[in-house]
Amino acid sequence: MSDFLQACRAAVGTAHVLTDPADTAAYLTDQRGRFTGRALAALRPGSTDEVAALVRLCAQYRVPIVPQGGNTGLVLGSVPDTVGNAVVLSLRRLDRIRAVDPLNNTITVEAGCILQNVQQAALAADRLFPLSLAAEGSCTIGGNLSTNAGGTGVLRYGNARELCLGLEVVTARGDVMSALRGLRKDNTGYDLRDLFIGAEGTLGVITAAVLKLFAQPRAQVTALAALATPAQALALLQLAQARCGAALTGFELMSDMCLQLVHKHFPQHRLPFGQRHAQYVLLELSDSQSEAHARSLFEDLIASALDASLVDDAVIASSLAQSKALWQLRESISMAQAHEGKNIKHDISVPISRIAQFIELTDDLVQQAAPGARMVTFGHLGDGNLHYNVSPPPGVADGDFLARQEAINQVVYDSVDRFGGSISAEHGLGALKIDEITRYKSAVELELMRTIKAALDPLRLMNPGKVIDLPPS
Repeated sequence: MSDFLQACRAAVGTAHVLTDPADTAAYLTDQRGRFTGRALAALRPGSTDEVAALVRLCAQYRVPIVPQGGNTGLVLGSVPDTVGNAVVLSLRRLDRIRAVDPLNNTITVEAGCILQNVQQAALAADRLFPLSLAAEGSCTIGGNLSTNAGGTGVLRYGNARELCLGLEVVTARGDVMSALRGLRKDNTGYDLRDLFIGAEGTLGVITAAVLKLFAQPRAQVTALAALATPAQALALLQLAQARCGAALTGFELMSDMCLQLVHKHFPQHRLPFGQRHAQYVLLELSDSQSEAHARSLFEDLIASALDASLVDDAVIASSLAQSKALWQLRESISMAQAHEGKNIKHDISVPISRIAQFIELTDDLVQQAAPGARMVTFGHLGDGNLHYNVSPPPGVADGDFLARQEAINQVVYDSVDRFGGSISAEHGLGALKIDEITRYKSAVELELMRTIKAALDPLRLMNPGKVIDLPPS
């Protein structure tokens, strides 16, 4: 492969073809530190043309390509396998904001842009880019689009797919599809954009995107409600949507175990209630009128919920600092669970109307499979997405518990399927769920996916072993 690597150096510069183990290590290990792959090199192109040149070289030398953004994924989608014949194609140097169009409410950005930087660029133009998730300080737009990321604003604004109007993509042949059109209406044939969004780099490499912007809200007000059951949380959601309409931009469910772990590992984050409750809901209103109007909406909503016995207690943030403190409770859950030890994660979705039944039934099934397991259930109740995570019972070693991961996964995924849900809501499939998906998608769906993969990536070089399995060409 020396000729291949030398050609890569000629294409992007010697400094951006990393082969030393000390330089490539960060590109080979997944975000959770559970898996480390091998690669010929980590390649760091600085432009779309350089990406295209590298992809053409990979096609010429038959070298598999693993596109990578911020490497914050949770399903082994952005790291290579252990064979060692692939290259990691890092998009981090493609980090320019190409254009902001406030009148068209669009922003054109490169794939390596950090999500938080895109949010700040929108804010500088007095606009809002609403995609928001815990990893926004390190995840990239290319990764967000390749996994069709969700986050906390999906209830109002939709996921990454809904926020994208146009793409620039380097195909598996090394051609550049430039479709950076900021159009809300464009019915000119097949929607190629949507093929690449959510494909996790298995069909091509996203290099830039046109994203939707929105008017900055005049006020954002946050509240935390304490209640007894997920069924009451669903009733509260229905009431909040009826009272607040599109102003309701966040509705996050958190079990008591979630916040107990947060308090244990981050004691500075305190619950505003004097006693524990079984469930909590974090609500946010983004109001186009005023903070007083948003607060009035919240006060009426909470009063009605208390009168109807839907909530046991509630607090409305009275300042930006209090609002941030409430959000820190939600955003610290994953880190607190990591500090507690290894856990078995499930990023699932079920119809919103069936969430309470799903939790009740599946909690019982998990307890039968792993007595004493602690359920760390939280997520975006407003769009049906739960992070249905399972931590070991106190005193059980991580290794002993993880040995039961396959059995617990099957219990959870079978239950998801029974409720008409999906085993991946916003994290993608990667390599971690490539076998599971064959059990839960129909034969027709799988065959259509394989047909698309074979047509767009006939050499089977684009992120092999991820999303859909195909034999080598």
